[in-house]
Amino acid sequence: MTPISDRVAGPPLAGVVGTIMHHAAPAASVVSLPAVGARELRLDLFRGLALWLIFIDHVSPDLLSWFTIRSYGFSDAAEIFIFISGYTAAFVYGRSLLESGFVIAAARILRRVWQIYAAHILLFTIMVAEVSYVAISLDKPFYAEEVAITDFFKQPGIAMVQALLLRYRPLNMDVLPLYIVLMACLPLILLLIRWSANLTLAMSVALYAVSLRYDLHLTAYPNGFWSFNPYAWQMLFVFGAWCALGGARRMSRVLSSPITLWIAVAYLLAAFCVTLTWYFPQLGYLMPRWLGQWIYPINKTDLDVLRFAHFLALAVIAVRFVPAGWPGLKSPWLRPMMLCGQNSLEIFCLGVALGFTGYFVLTELSAGLILHVLVGICGILIMSAVAWLLSWSKRNLDKGGSRPKGAGAVSGGGA
Repeated sequence: MTPISDRVAGPPLAGVVGTIMHHAAPAASVVSLPAVGARELRLDLFRGLALWLIFIDHVSPDLLSWFTIRSYGFSDAAEIFIFISGYTAAFVYGRSLLESGFVIAAARILRRVWQIYAAHILLFTIMVAEVSYVAISLDKPFYAEEVAITDFFKQPGIAMVQALLLRYRPLNMDVLPLYIVLMACLPLILLLIRWSANLTLAMSVALYAVSLRYDLHLTAYPNGFWSFNPYAWQMLFVFGAWCALGGARRMSRVLSSPITLWIAVAYLLAAFCVTLTWYFPQLGYLMPRWLGQWIYPINKTDLDVLRFAHFLALAVIAVRFVPAGWPGLKSPWLRPMMLCGQNSLEIFCLGVALGFTGYFVLTELSAGLILHVLVGICGILIMSAVAWLLSWSKRNLDKGGSRPKGAGAVSGGGA
């Protein structure tokens, strides 16, 4: 039988080693990559799941969110998306760094950054047009205030410049600016990991601690701060990169330990009990006052440590019960979710646009639970259909196009 530690780690987490970076570096920080062509379907699956959950949280935050993880613990789909993005980006461009050198790898990363930036600006334009039509043509100014584009109406020139600088964003458009900044830092992250993977992770944790201690942040227009603080969220991204380049293999024994599993289960159960008091205040008396004073506020902007720990607990459960080679990964029922994960940038943008459309429909119709669920299912079906078309076009229309060697080995080209 295959040892539990191998089933938990699995390729590429187990490090089916195809190449090792032969540079002067401490032995504990040797970086390994899976063989070319090995695809980690679990990454596609969980990133697709994150995209579906993000859409559901956006389209009906007051009702359908009961079907997402954010109502049952401290973290939500954003943590899943950023971690997997760091993992896949490090794997894809880490191999590029090995095969083509730093300059070519950095150029490919910056090209990807440009693609994400262009997608963000296009999404911004679509959102402004969509909300403007509803707010002005249909005389529904409430939606402009709800989606935070009233400042665009007041000073469109300044607002557009601020949008180009990533400082002005309508509601639910905060993830891509964070991802742009993190991807822009990826060349430096890869260089540091090649030098010393564990020290790089330690430096990331130190920056996270400093950002909390000294309130480091980026300002937003017209006031306030970024909803996702890059100084804090970089830790999750770097942790994903560290796992992709050998860290997960080094943790395989810890991940496969029954003690780790029970700690994760206990933490998830405790988080669930705490979140129940948010939705059912009558249960508040069950929570000790000292505990509430200690854990609150659980800040999403600065990636509160309790959120990070909750994500880790979910990850432990996921890799334990969805091991590499899990037969369910070949199920046609999960294929739509994996296709969405393989086309994450396009599907994320589509999900944000559909989110407002669905929210508008549900608000105008004062819909009940059945229509909420129907709108959510229709949105997921549209996302899945577009993901299938994108995958079909890549297989059949781009056969003659050039791609970086090994770029598709893990998941969606690193985005």
